[in-house]
Amino acid sequence: MANRDIVAIGTSAGGVKALIALAQNFPEQLSAAVLVTIHLPADAKSVLDEILTGAGPLPAHFAEDGETMRTGHIHIAPPGRHLLMEDDRLRLGHGPRENNVRPAIDPMLRSAAICCGPRLIGVVLTGTLGDGASGLWAVGACGGITVVQDPADAEFAQMPETALERVRADHVVGLADLPKLLARLVDQPAGLPVPVPDGLRFDVEIARTGRAAMHELDHHGRRSVLACPDCGGVMWEFDEGELLRFRCHVGHAYTAEMMTLALDENVRRAIASALRGFEERIALVEKLAEQSEHDARPSLAANWRQRAIEYRREIAVLEEALQRMDRAGSRVVAE
Repeated sequence: MANRDIVAIGTSAGGVKALIALAQNFPEQLSAAVLVTIHLPADAKSVLDEILTGAGPLPAHFAEDGETMRTGHIHIAPPGRHLLMEDDRLRLGHGPRENNVRPAIDPMLRSAAICCGPRLIGVVLTGTLGDGASGLWAVGACGGITVVQDPADAEFAQMPETALERVRADHVVGLADLPKLLARLVDQPAGLPVPVPDGLRFDVEIARTGRAAMHELDHHGRRSVLACPDCGGVMWEFDEGELLRFRCHVGHAYTAEMMTLALDENVRRAIASALRGFEERIALVEKLAEQSEHDARPSLAANWRQRAIEYRREIAVLEEALQRMDRAGSRVVAE
């Protein structure tokens, strides 16, 4: 029976420091391939591969499409592409963003879970928001081992906390104890394969190709009353244990928490647009008031100035609405 020879790690804010700490303490003869997805901006060059290679004994590089995974190597998702697995080969997906990011953690964990099941150890480290919770659920559902950094130990606790709220993790550990735990787990024999949950292969195919068929979405989920925050298209709802996910017909995907934040951002943009509209109206009616006064039409000038006062009242209402949304958002992040 094979050992647990694949470690897939997902992280976000605070992740570079956490990955360096892991790389420094990995054993030289780690009998597993390590996959890493960290949220990287698509338009910026990253030297994370050089940093991790210099930090410890394992060489690190950005994954290339079609390459074979190598034991004792760290394969990193490149900016702008989802890191996926297919029959022990790495694939770079160009599907849409998930949880508003690409590369995203969930597609990597799902594809590794489908490919390797009990051979897989899925890990979620420090980060904000909830990327990784859905993918970790897939790891456990396919027979893999689930590991979450102790939120009290994480630089940013929200991502580990969300994962623990949605998944019963096999191990919850501090960063200092994680390398020893992984070294022990990878030398253990993997369990027997288990059936892949319905819909996971479809999710991975979307991440790889960017194509989502409506009839397949209808088969795997149920239509939602909500519209996609990205493209405005129809969305479908999916239940994964305790987790509720959304995906649109284009392929954009969100957890419920991320959906809330994305919709809030759309409302903020709409309010900001309304504010600009009212400011433009004030500028126009004040110009009209000045013109009316110049033409000796005081009654009309007063009417225009009264409109400006009303527009300023509307602006105050909108600004207060924005402040309430910001206060509510701050409370959610703090919780």
